[in-house]
Amino acid sequence: MEPILAVNGLCKQYPEFELKDITFEVERGSIMGFIGRNGAGKTTTIKSILNLVHPSAGTIRYFGMDFLEHEKEIKQRIGYAAGTANSYKKKKIKDIVAVTKTFYDNWDEDIYRHYLNLFELKENKTPEQLSEGMKVKLNLALALSHKAEFLILDEPTSGLDPFSRDELLDVFQEVVKRGATILFSTHITSDLDKCASHITYIRRGQIIVSLPKQEFIQTYSENTGSDTGKDNIEDIMLRLEKEARHDQITE
Repeated sequence: MEPILAVNGLCKQYPEFELKDITFEVERGSIMGFIGRNGAGKTTTIKSILNLVHPSAGTIRYFGMDFLEHEKEIKQRIGYAAGTANSYKKKKIKDIVAVTKTFYDNWDEDIYRHYLNLFELKENKTPEQLSEGMKVKLNLALALSHKAEFLILDEPTSGLDPFSRDELLDVFQEVVKRGATILFSTHITSDLDKCASHITYIRRGQIIVSLPKQEFIQTYSENTGSDTGKDNIEDIMLRLEKEARHDQITE
């Protein structure tokens, strides 16, 4: 089956940082955990695949279509949510929603009301009156309300308390059961232990590995003697980062 997202040879250069030949795919019906330490290139990659920054090379295809040729159509079918709400801080939520839904042909008011109630969002509040966790929930409610087939989430659980994070992970799994796909960038790797089906690991602007989660753990775990003894994603990432740091020092 054709992947929902295929990134090939993506490059982006800055004076002090570079994305180098970013290549990976996201399978339909998966939750792809996108991991790497701060500054590794996760957010730059996400902004590049959304055309929020312009890559210097590479191709991006959604649903088998070239993104630059079909950007308007594709953006009707995808949703994006970041860990903060930076726009319209002083506008009431109901006014933000009134504008947002005019951009989407598939906006579903019933779905929006469902998540509004689930996340306990008050429409007469403004984003600047919300906690960091509630800002995340607002972004997710907007992304989920136009029946997006593919959700791109950049640190969506950052700033949430453990209960709220667990609540959102349940929402992600339920959305996938209903036919959606998720690319989930996070540094909270325990969230991916709970919900991810695949892992893509980036370091210093390069993709190190992209595998189904169980294969990733089996391949990189030091403790392979039993299922209960295997390393988790955080154990593996910490060890790989330390090994890379050691190699860099000894070069």
